Amino acid sequence: MSNEKPTLDKPRLRWACRRGMLELDVLFSPFVEEAWDDLNDVDKATFERLLRCDDPDLFAWAMGHQKSDDPALQAMMTYIVNRVKV
Repeated sequence: MSNEKPTLDKPRLRWACRRGMLELDVLFSPFVEEAWDDLNDVDKATFERLLRCDDPDLFAWAMGHQKSDDPALQAMMTYIVNRVKV
C-alpha cells in the first residue's frame, strides 16, 4: 500500500510499544529507538499497523510459532526480530 502514512509521533509510538509482554517490549522499544527514523513512510505505517495487532499474535509471530496472513506485517516482524538480534 504505497499511500500509507505514519500517524503517530515518536513519543506516542514509544507508548504504543509498551506491551503486556516483556518479550514484546524487548523487541519493540529498542526498534523504535534505533530504527524508526531510518524507515520510509510505508514501513512506518506498516509498523504502526503491527502495533494494533493482539499481543498473543505478535508473540507467536516473533517467536516463529506462526506467521501473519498479511505479508507486509510478517516481513516487518521478521525485520524487527533480525535487527534486534544483531
